[in-house]
Amino acid sequence: MGEFGLIRHLTQGLESRNASTHKGVGDDAAVLSYPETDVLVTTDLLLEGVHFNLTYVPLKHLGYKSAIVNFSDIVAMGGTPRQITVSLGVSSRFTVEHLEQLYAGIRLACEDYGVDLVGGDTSASRQGLVISITCIGDVEKGQAILRSGAKETDLICVSGDLGAAYMGLQLLEREKAASAGQKDFQPDFSGKEYLVQRQLKPEARADIIKQLKEAGIKPTSMMDISDGLSSELMHICEESKCGCRVYEDRIPIDYQTALMAEELNMNLVTAALNGGEDYELLFTVPLTDHEKMEKMPGVKVIGYITKPELGAALVTRDGQEMTLKAQGWNSLA
Repeated sequence: MGEFGLIRHLTQGLESRNASTHKGVGDDAAVLSYPETDVLVTTDLLLEGVHFNLTYVPLKHLGYKSAIVNFSDIVAMGGTPRQITVSLGVSSRFTVEHLEQLYAGIRLACEDYGVDLVGGDTSASRQGLVISITCIGDVEKGQAILRSGAKETDLICVSGDLGAAYMGLQLLEREKAASAGQKDFQPDFSGKEYLVQRQLKPEARADIIKQLKEAGIKPTSMMDISDGLSSELMHICEESKCGCRVYEDRIPIDYQTALMAEELNMNLVTAALNGGEDYELLFTVPLTDHEKMEKMPGVKVIGYITKPELGAALVTRDGQEMTLKAQGWNSLA
């Protein structure tokens, strides 16, 4: 089929959904136009054996997740994802049918979030599957939400629940180990479907951005929780030159996550703080918005911003303070 034939095959039938997309796949470069908004650009590199394991990650789910993690970065800036480019490094063990499954997931994510696939590249790889996606989005002029705007007394908020994706990964790894050397092995996910879904099919929380806008709330800082709550809090504290206090009993945790932690004899709060891949939103808002935040569904206030000299700490259920450490995911560690 050749490189260009493969690209044509995987991208045929694509239709533009955004006015900012003037020309997508088919030329040396895509043509985009953003005359009255600020442009947001983010990119993610995913490597087989480092970021995903194809033993238990279906290719369609991998394609969907690969796109979503980029959408989430745009959403975490208060923006709207508009276009992506997809570049692949493919080893000889992958067939066209395999890549069709991968692209089916990417296309589904684009359809769900109204994003245009406008280009990319393919190459041979000697190290398995490599996926690099760049996402372009936009936000109203001067309205991008940075990590550096948190102020003393601001409330710290998170969307959804934390730790489920990490527990889903532990479950998948456990079933993979149990399947070693067994023929026709059937993994047991009964009662734990939510955990598997959170690991394999995360979502970008554009709905939370919409809720905040409708409530007239402009976060002072924001980022998505990809590497773990503790790591992301440290990023905000560093960029905003502040400290924080987060309350253990305020961290939102799903019931299935708690059960799985008990089953695996793992510390639940440690998993919620450091697990990562939740792709929920962590953000700060002025103290004056406290009443609005308490009424907002799907969001919980978990702490507040302090002076920088007070540092970053977790307040335990018995009132003790423990220094927060950035122990989340680090592919270079």
